[in-house]
Amino acid sequence: MKRAIRAGANSIEHGTYMDDEAIELFKKYGTWYVPTLTAGAAVADSAKKPNYYPALVTPKALEIGPKIRATFAKAYKAGVKIAFGTDAGVYKHGKNWLEFGYMIGAGMKPMDAIKSATMNAAELLGVDADLGSIENGKLADIVAIDGDPLKDSQVFGKVVFVMKDGIVYKNSY
Repeated sequence: MKRAIRAGANSIEHGTYMDDEAIELFKKYGTWYVPTLTAGAAVADSAKKPNYYPALVTPKALEIGPKIRATFAKAYKAGVKIAFGTDAGVYKHGKNWLEFGYMIGAGMKPMDAIKSATMNAAELLGVDADLGSIENGKLADIVAIDGDPLKDSQVFGKVVFVMKDGIVYKNSY
């Protein structure tokens, strides 16, 4: 991480073994952290299943979930810039919304979690002029959920409306 940040990397994904020096480098260079807490939790959960991983891999897999969560909590508290990401290849697709709950459960304010997936992610990807917020002149990419995500992170899994480029793809109202 430290070498990558010093070399100009825009983001670091996972960041599981981030230490205090790395946190300071993230802040100094403005590097984004994409934590992928869902991936860490999924790997740790899978490691609890007998023979899911080879015996050599299982101990590290069991360690990853709690470690990445603790690293995330520390980085967030320190003010590292965070963008949403899930590394969805290590668990069932369609569960990406769980990342919100993991982030909030590790101490992130719900609105900061929402911003990590919208404004922050758009800024990291360099598309914030067109995406990341609902404003005049930006693409009409909107997702609506059923419930108040500031009070219950489980509602992120209840998508009732999806609009992409102004075209409605889902409308359960």
